[in-house]
Amino acid sequence: MKKLIITLFASLILAPTLVLAAGAGVHLEKAGNDLTDKESLKRGFKAYIDNCLGCHELQYQRYNRTFADLGISEEDGKANWMYTGEKPGDHIKNTMPKKEAAKWFGTAPPDLTLEARLRSPDWIYTYLHSFYADEKRPFGVNNKVFKDVGMPHVLQDLQGIRTLDEHGNLGPAVGGSMSEEEYDTFVRDLVNFLEYVGEPSKLERQNMGYWVLGYLFILFIFSYFLKKEFWKDVH
Repeated sequence: MKKLIITLFASLILAPTLVLAAGAGVHLEKAGNDLTDKESLKRGFKAYIDNCLGCHELQYQRYNRTFADLGISEEDGKANWMYTGEKPGDHIKNTMPKKEAAKWFGTAPPDLTLEARLRSPDWIYTYLHSFYADEKRPFGVNNKVFKDVGMPHVLQDLQGIRTLDEHGNLGPAVGGSMSEEEYDTFVRDLVNFLEYVGEPSKLERQNMGYWVLGYLFILFIFSYFLKKEFWKDVH
């Protein structure tokens, strides 16, 4: 809990600085997320565990909470969705050694639990579309949103590779196994899941907010008529 509080505090303090440092002036595309679409969230969860979990943990998210929220039975979750961990109550972590990872990538891959709150879903969506070929970089790619990023383009087999022209514009992706529309849907599902992970109770909080506003509105009506009753004989 202490680590979570510290991470949240750091996110609030550092978010503006990081966003400006990693993509200032870049137009962000709209992710168009829908947290009520459980099928999209399931596909995003699958995309995460297949492509991201090897390097990026969700150390504040538990498997069983994810199963319950996404409509996955515990039996199905244990059999088909738990790539790491021993019990459904375990946090979604990996076994990548942090020190070695820092040597391989220049820095340890960040935890993604709060990434959508730190960066914004639109930032992640645009980032995953913005890799391009750059022979000067260690992994042969760079990113228009996050210049000189240390991460390889792990989705390159799906999207293909893009090029950057002399005007700084990205060309179409070439060589991927997915069409542009299929890749857009894939990334949107993944970003949708990461937004859910950043605040699993977001929909509950919003629904509660409507009830609170309704209660306050009714209270206002009663208070108004009560005030009129108290002051009706005052001239």
